[in-house]
Amino acid sequence: MNFKGKYLLVVLLAMFFVCLQTDLTAQCAMCKQAAESSLKNNPNSPFRTLNTGILYLMAVPYLMIAFIFRKQIASLWRKLRGKVSQG
Repeated sequence: MNFKGKYLLVVLLAMFFVCLQTDLTAQCAMCKQAAESSLKNNPNSPFRTLNTGILYLMAVPYLMIAFIFRKQIASLWRKLRGKVSQG
């Protein structure tokens, strides 16, 4: 597989994961059980947004790593774009 094919594969996979619309469950079993029982008893429970909060907390370390290594990531993108335009 040449470089353009690998680049296209990475871009397509990234687009697939970004566009993938699923109901993500990011809870442990005990949190899930507590949230489900709370929702059955009280539909306006704060546990309704528990998954969203967990997913936001999960994203923070990745954003921090991207911020710390932003210069290396930018130079990698420049190098990749240069190879694609030459190839």
